Amino acid sequence: MSENNKVNIDELLAKVPTGLLINGEWVDASDGATFDVENPATGEVIATLASATSEDAKKAMDAACAVQDEWARTSTRERSDLLRRAFDLVQERKDEFAALMTLEMGKPLAESYGEVTYGAEYLRWFSEEAVRNYGRTLPAPEGTLRMITRRKPVGPCLLITPWNFPLAMATRKIAPAIAAGCTMVVKPAKLTPLTTQYFAQTMIDSGVPAGVVNVVSGKSASAISEPIMADSRLRKISFTGSTPVGKTLLKAAADNVLRTSMELGGNAPFIVFEDADIDQAVEGAMGAKMRNIGEACTAANRFIVHECVADEFAEKFAKRIGELKVGNGLDEGVTCGPLVEKKALDNITALVDDAVAKGAKVLIGGKPGEGKGYFYSPTVLTNVSRDARVAQEEIFGPIAPILTFSDEKEAIALANDTEYGLASYVFTEDSNRMWRVGDGLEFGLMGFNAGVISNAAAPFGGVKQSGMGREGGAEGIEEYTSLQYIAMPNPYANA
Repeated sequence: MSENNKVNIDELLAKVPTGLLINGEWVDASDGATFDVENPATGEVIATLASATSEDAKKAMDAACAVQDEWARTSTRERSDLLRRAFDLVQERKDEFAALMTLEMGKPLAESYGEVTYGAEYLRWFSEEAVRNYGRTLPAPEGTLRMITRRKPVGPCLLITPWNFPLAMATRKIAPAIAAGCTMVVKPAKLTPLTTQYFAQTMIDSGVPAGVVNVVSGKSASAISEPIMADSRLRKISFTGSTPVGKTLLKAAADNVLRTSMELGGNAPFIVFEDADIDQAVEGAMGAKMRNIGEACTAANRFIVHECVADEFAEKFAKRIGELKVGNGLDEGVTCGPLVEKKALDNITALVDDAVAKGAKVLIGGKPGEGKGYFYSPTVLTNVSRDARVAQEEIFGPIAPILTFSDEKEAIALANDTEYGLASYVFTEDSNRMWRVGDGLEFGLMGFNAGVISNAAAPFGGVKQSGMGREGGAEGIEEYTSLQYIAMPNPYANA
């Protein structure tokens, strides 16, 4: 096992709990089942975890429900202080969290450190929002009533996190639930559960009471989610993942009329107008495309570039892409790691082959790596047909297809020609155009001359088949509350 210069990997893995967290205790699966976690850079098994059964899922739900009322009655200051302690502990353990994410997901170590900072900010942000869960008091227009609104914890939650940002997606869901006064069952992705397991232990070390946070990792998502979704005590589900799975969960949520937050697929357009600063656009493209090896729902998927600057943009972008160093994310100087699993590598290979078969030109890259690990060379494609799979599907990898347009109306139409509506990026020096294009784009997020836009203080979420609800920002805590209206007589009404 390799070792970076700050963390002994073997010692780190020994610290990560391998059981199920139910009612404050790490336990084995009820049937003793386990599953393996591998390092995608080497194909090596790095840990074996307990694999939760449906019975284990029910026990976790029982634990969450048993303490919901008590947890809801805790003061907002107590919840705030807990989240702040967790923030401080994550900062103290940043070397360990960064190494874990690189080990199980593959991203370069520098990017893992970036995720520690980003993920921890949700703890700090919601520690501050916990004490600002506002209601309103106002008179009825007729003067007969005084009206009060207040926000109450929605109740026990099921939180299902994805594999690509294993710390940030956990904190983005757990922190607002804690802040609002909700208990929860967390289901991490089976490909990258170690970071969430270690974060759960960090929450215990921060003082979270038994039963408030329960974690059930496992190789079968349905075995865990189905019995919890069928439980009438569940009041909310928050899911980040693919649109097809999200639709299945939405159908199940309808039976108990659950509150839902769905952060689903993306097909982000990156629009470069003829008046854009091309060097700035290339820098933005590197962040929007290559952050997290392109394995992000906000990743730029389609580079829609004005025909008069397309050659310049493509040449400069390909030059920057060519400077990336592909390899094991723990190795010094590596700036592009492996894809998360062989299935992902096979899909990326098929996408490029399809594009080339339909006339695309490979400007740089275009082939899988050799030897162990799931590597694919960062790739720029030009002359991409609009019916190529890379122009239609979410890529989730280091491929940048470039398409061209001739006018603003065409650019907006091409950008919106997708079932998805999560992130979008617009590069232009014309602020009036920015507003016009922003009005026309059917996306929940837009970066204006910026390629990295996620922030704990901002509401994150999409439209169309990219989902519903918002995470982060002042809106994030509201997703974990229900609004109650109280009416009382106006004492002055008949005075």
